Amino acid sequence: MYLKKLAYTTLIVIGGSFSSPLLAQGNTADLPERARLQDLIDFALDNRAMVQQAVLDEEIGEREIASALSGWYPQINATGTYNYNVKIPTTVIGDQVIAMGQNHASAVVLQADQQLLNPGLMQAAKAARYIRQRNALNTENSTINTVVEVSKGYYDILTSEEQLNIIRENLGRIERQLADAKVRYETGIVDKIDYKRAEITLANTKAEQKRVAEMLNYKYAYLKELIGLEAAQPLSLSFEDTAMEREILLDTTQTVDLENRVEFRQLQTLKQLQQVNTQYNKWTFLPNLSAFYNYAWDFRDNRFADLYNPAFPRSVFGLTLNVPIFQGTKRLQEIRKSKLQETRIDWDIFNLKNRINTQYEMAMATYKANLNDWTTAQYNMALAEEVYNTLKLQYDEGIKTYLDLMTAETDLRTAQINYLNSLFAVLSGKLEVQRALGSVLDEQI
Repeated sequence: MYLKKLAYTTLIVIGGSFSSPLLAQGNTADLPERARLQDLIDFALDNRAMVQQAVLDEEIGEREIASALSGWYPQINATGTYNYNVKIPTTVIGDQVIAMGQNHASAVVLQADQQLLNPGLMQAAKAARYIRQRNALNTENSTINTVVEVSKGYYDILTSEEQLNIIRENLGRIERQLADAKVRYETGIVDKIDYKRAEITLANTKAEQKRVAEMLNYKYAYLKELIGLEAAQPLSLSFEDTAMEREILLDTTQTVDLENRVEFRQLQTLKQLQQVNTQYNKWTFLPNLSAFYNYAWDFRDNRFADLYNPAFPRSVFGLTLNVPIFQGTKRLQEIRKSKLQETRIDWDIFNLKNRINTQYEMAMATYKANLNDWTTAQYNMALAEEVYNTLKLQYDEGIKTYLDLMTAETDLRTAQINYLNSLFAVLSGKLEVQRALGSVLDEQI
């Protein structure tokens, strides 16, 4: 399962590596006119800043690794010097005083250095694998969060759209009741109380419709932010193939596998990097060994015009060995500190295991409770609709009062809204259970 996740994350990284970040911003070409949930998720993985930044961090990590490992290659440098000897040094040989040099001196040196044994480069080579793994896990974590957040945003909008549909149905029903109450009032069958109550109910329902519609505008704006769509770009969603009731079921017998949780694997990678650091601190007792080779051209003359003719070449090959003997116990202290940091990460892993188990138990308990609430709300909605239809017939026959009908209508609307809210809660709870199990990406593959 971990390999599937790693392969999925790698595909995202590869896709991002061959696309320009500038082109990715505001790219609406891949978003259909009426987008489904999967369309939104795919678009978000290509355009959301958080995901693209994680992909770029992987690219940056590759450059950092390449930069660190470049020290193993030969380091070639060219140096040029020029000196004017104001006073030429002299030496005495026998009875003669001889000048050691000439007025003008210059040199061009070409030197190549090659590291043969270097603890810092050894650490960089060993840590490269874990750095890549750490960056890939960061991308996977961003992907998981994006899938969960976009899914919740989509279901939230779908719930609000369904709520608006219910309110529109209620408005039609209330308007008919108002017209009926008005006729009864004008014909003298009843007083104006029923008519006024119908007006109040109608006004409250229209206010509720306005509130839900305004909040829906915000929810669309928030979904645009989640998927990385510019605010000025239009966004329309397709709910034709969406039946939220079919999406609520979940296997509640599943158990937590820590290896599926990206946070656990991130801590494991962090510990492996810390172990590499501990090993590096031990390697600091090793000497540094490097080889060098240079070829130089010396130039000297008393006249500047004749300085570079002729040249006096020289060449040297050699080894440099640097043995660190005593550094005031610094290396020992660094080793001990690194081992203590390893132990601290072990406690982080221990704490994370308990936290993951708690998250799972909480997510599963919330999901089961929400599922029970949804079942109850579904039953109550059907019951409230039956009560309303019965009272409506009795009201039309003059058996029940308008107050009874209005109460039944209010109960029906409340039951319908509660049903939608509980349905959204179940879907959100299911996503949290999948996050706790570490199976969010499995659902997308």
